Amino acid sequence: MSKTTKIIMTVFIVVAVIAVIAVIAVVGMNSGNGKTNLPQVASNEDLVDLVDKVYENNTVELYDTITSMPIDLTDEASVKSFTGLDNGENLEYAIVSEPMINAQAYSLVMAKVKDGVNANEVAKAMFDGINPRKWICVSAEKVLATNSGNIVFLVMTESERAQGIYDSFKNLAGTVGKEYDQTFEDGELPPDTDGGFAIPLPQ
Repeated sequence: MSKTTKIIMTVFIVVAVIAVIAVIAVVGMNSGNGKTNLPQVASNEDLVDLVDKVYENNTVELYDTITSMPIDLTDEASVKSFTGLDNGENLEYAIVSEPMINAQAYSLVMAKVKDGVNANEVAKAMFDGINPRKWICVSAEKVLATNSGNIVFLVMTESERAQGIYDSFKNLAGTVGKEYDQTFEDGELPPDTDGGFAIPLPQ
């Protein structure tokens, strides 16, 4: 094999390796899901267990009456009220964790997206669509959302409590996607939106 042939082959191999790395990077960015330290989720019960871990590792006080339950992804009204999404077509599982007393402005939503769905785009859609004043008599001061792998996370409540719960999720996840954060000062809440009324949890 001539020296020139060896050089050509070496250049070809280098170019091929770079191309493969580029394709992997593009696929990773397009998926929006990336790596995560979270355990694999194969049911709503797994999501409930994950929420329990978030609560166990948080540093802020929680409401006493918080209950976690699955969201009926075939019920567009429930999906809209709890997640801010128009429908549940991109979700495989989803749960909501809220106080049984609706006068407390607190809501945590965790969902697993279907294969091939960009989890961070879903997190952004939830962040944009959720209604922080859905309880009518009370309103959330802060809304935070992100994803880790194929798990989407959103929490809204008072600023300090929301940040503490959100940080607990991030610590468990290890890595997260793009983060969405909005704090509402008095009088700055957006107008009420369709599906803004909270659906009462079972008593």
